[in-house]
Amino acid sequence: MIRRYAIALSVLVLLAFLAASHASHPAPSTPPRDILPLQLEEQIPVPNIAGRLDHFTADPKRRRLIFSALGNNTVEVIDTFEGKLIHTITGLSEPQGVVYVADFDKLFVANAGNAKVSIYDGSTYDLRKTLDFGEDPDNIRYDSLSREIFVGFGGDDGAIGVIDAATDERLDTNFKTGGHPESFQVEASGSHIFVNVPDAGNVVESIDRKTGKVTKWPLKGLRQNYAMALDEQNHRLFTVTRKTPMLVVLDTQSGREVARLRAVGECDDIYFDASRKRIYVIGGEGFVSVFQEDDPEHYELVANVPSAIGAKTGYFFAKRDRLYVGVPVKGNGPAAVWTYEAED
Repeated sequence: MIRRYAIALSVLVLLAFLAASHASHPAPSTPPRDILPLQLEEQIPVPNIAGRLDHFTADPKRRRLIFSALGNNTVEVIDTFEGKLIHTITGLSEPQGVVYVADFDKLFVANAGNAKVSIYDGSTYDLRKTLDFGEDPDNIRYDSLSREIFVGFGGDDGAIGVIDAATDERLDTNFKTGGHPESFQVEASGSHIFVNVPDAGNVVESIDRKTGKVTKWPLKGLRQNYAMALDEQNHRLFTVTRKTPMLVVLDTQSGREVARLRAVGECDDIYFDASRKRIYVIGGEGFVSVFQEDDPEHYELVANVPSAIGAKTGYFFAKRDRLYVGVPVKGNGPAAVWTYEAED
């Protein structure tokens, strides 16, 4: 009897010791999350198109989502209220960047195939004008303060050209980048353009529009920086690389690297959700990586939200709290746009 009690006591002591040891060295874990930060709400079919889907824009007043179907040589228009395709613009040549300008109710489309920028009426989608631009016009942005359109184009002699959005005339200004400019962001309250230029040594360039001065910030150990977003209020720039897949956060005032975090691969679009302080990285590996900006110095991966293989472009419609992701044709099904609702 005494021996059985001694054995039982020894077992209790051992269990207590193991429990104490576990408590002092807990295993790393991720806090459980009942609701993903992005909830798949709808899948809008886009029939009769094939090939690569490129960049997106939106017409907020009409609740329309507009995107380039590069592989189809068309631009597609979706009514987000009804959740259906309502118009197709044909006659394009490998359309890439698109931007809708509400100030003038116009749509600007950059065509890589014929080196032109096409300008359309924003309500009827009738062609207004076509501008010659140079090799491979790609990303395109609008600055509401100067009322100018910025277009990235060119190869080794790449640059960002400028269009007067009111007159549809190309200006003489060209900001040289020393390589093909990928995604770029234009400061709304400052004078800088921030540009991804992987061809110039995998750098981010800060271009002062007033002086033309170019400052280069190398992304050490990383390559193929294509997508970019901006948190202008906190002076933070977000760029995503493919080799290795990484979100890199830079200080826009100094070029200092603030953080780098592993992200989904094959990213071509990234968006900053200013109201939630979140970053959405859309990647062709089949996920949207969602990061939280805890403060301007600290960032964390919140979730990898499932999407579809090959879906690497999209649009964050801030006024509707929706992230749209373009899903190319797979198998017998049509291409589609997946709608995600952003959760608080």
